[in-house]
Order: sequence, then C-alpha cells, then structure tokens
Amino acid sequence: MTDPVSQASRPFLTDGGLETTLIFHKGIELPEFAAFHLLRHDIGRNTLRDYFHTYLEIAAEYDTGFILESPTWRANPDWARKIGYSKKELIAANKQSIADLESIRNTYSDRISQLPISGCIGPRGDGYSPSSQMSPSEAESYHDHQVKTFADANVDLITAMTLNYVEEAIGIVNSAMAAGIPSVISFTLETDGALPSGEKLGDAIRRTDADTNGSAAYFMINCAHPTHFEDAFDNGEDWSHRIKGIRANASTLSHEELDNSETLDDGDPADLADRLRRLKKILPNLTVYGGCCGTDHRHVRAIGKACTAD
Repeated sequence: MTDPVSQASRPFLTDGGLETTLIFHKGIELPEFAAFHLLRHDIGRNTLRDYFHTYLEIAAEYDTGFILESPTWRANPDWARKIGYSKKELIAANKQSIADLESIRNTYSDRISQLPISGCIGPRGDGYSPSSQMSPSEAESYHDHQVKTFADANVDLITAMTLNYVEEAIGIVNSAMAAGIPSVISFTLETDGALPSGEKLGDAIRRTDADTNGSAAYFMINCAHPTHFEDAFDNGEDWSHRIKGIRANASTLSHEELDNSETLDDGDPADLADRLRRLKKILPNLTVYGGCCGTDHRHVRAIGKACTAD
C-alpha cells in the first residue's frame, strides 16, 4: 500500500474550501454542509466539475501534481441519514463522486502527470467538537461502510479530514488497512495548536502511529489557520516528519467564532501563502498544499506560486 504522494518528486496542490465556496460564492444551499448532495443531479455534478477545473488549471500552470479530493466529507451514514439518504443511495453517491473525478482526471492527464484520487472521509460527529467519541473498534466499524465503497471504486488513497480525537483516526487507519488502501489522517486544531479533544498534535500523531504500527501514509492539518499551529514545530520534533499536508483556513478565527459567523472571512491570500511557504522550510516532508474554510482559487493560486518558487 504505497501512497502516490510519497513517490512524488514535486509538490501537490489540492482544492480550497469546497463547502464555503459553494455556499458563500455560489449561493448554493448545502443541507448539513453536505456537498455530496449535489451529486444527485446533473446541474450539481456540473457545478462540482467546474469547481475542480478551476483548481486544475492552477496546478497545470505551476507544474504540480494535484490531489482530486472527493466531495464526500459528509457522506457517512449518520450525516446522510439526516438529509434523507438510504444506505443504497449513500453507496451510490460515494461511487458517483469517484466516477466523476475519474472523468475529470482523464481530461487533464495529458497536462498534469500526477493526479491521484482521494476518497474524502469526515468525522462521524461535529468536526469542531469531540463531545461524542467512539472507541477505535467502534470507529473502524462505523467508517468501514465508506472505506469499502471507496476501495471498490479503486481510489488511490483515502483522506480523513477534520478529525478531532485520536480514537476515530485509529479506527479509520485500521479500516483502510483491512481494505488494502493507503490512508491519510488530517487533524483539526484549535487556536492553541491542540486538537479539540485537548490532546497535543505531536501526542496525537505518536499515539495514532503506535496503535496502528505506523500504517497511516502520512498526516495532515486542516481547518485551522497557520497562526494556530506554526509555533508547534520549533524544536524539530521527530513526529513533525510525519506531516506531509496542510489545508489551512483563510481566517484566523477560532472554530467557535467561525461557527457563529454569518459572513465569510476570506482572510489574506498572500499572507496565508507566505505562512505556508515558511512552514515548508520547517516541515521537511511537507508536500501537499490546499485550503479549507474560507479559501478559494485565489488562495490556492497564491499558495502554488509561493510554494513552488524555491
């Protein structure tokens, strides 16, 4: 199970904040923040296709690889049930998301040589709150549904985003191991650089690795601004070598402040890009660059320029 990122000789871009772009820039209603709901009709699928085309043009411009991340962060049983999906419909939506990305990949394969498809998995609960936690075995059983669907669809890897406690991460890694596909774990952090569970990032990475025999392909950080965590790497800790990707928020606001905001804080694309460029010099294996809440193609373009300049 070798992930395509570890084999690459150049950086990868990925997209920005899909859900915030759709809601605030496109005026599209997303029940329960579920972008996969757009897959149910051609208009929605075309919207997603156009969204990815914008970012792929940036990757082609800067001669990077690009990770095609499926719009399935909410496509797990509990969240899907809230918006009326049956198990059969949920499986179909996850498979459709990968089929559409394969079509997009075929369109760009002559211009971008490295285009892995990642099946995106989100947390069972609220990404900002670890109030209801599972054991590793419970998390493995719960996420098996989506992991196996992605394995059947022949994804190149799965990426679990916005995880806020370690046990869920362990369960997902174990599920992916059983399915025979590489897994990536992306933790979200509060303004103090710790997970919402209170655990320090280094401790979370070490514990996930210890309980899975280091089976995650690599780790990421998402849904946090660099100012929240850029001081965590000053001492050159060994665990920092396991971080290969950052999908940063545009805003410096806390999760609670973002949750209560009725407007979009899109921050400063140039400043965000410069902060990621500086992190690239601190994190020796940083390879994957993208955005999360509030970011769009402007941010990713600035990041692409900054992080391919050296």
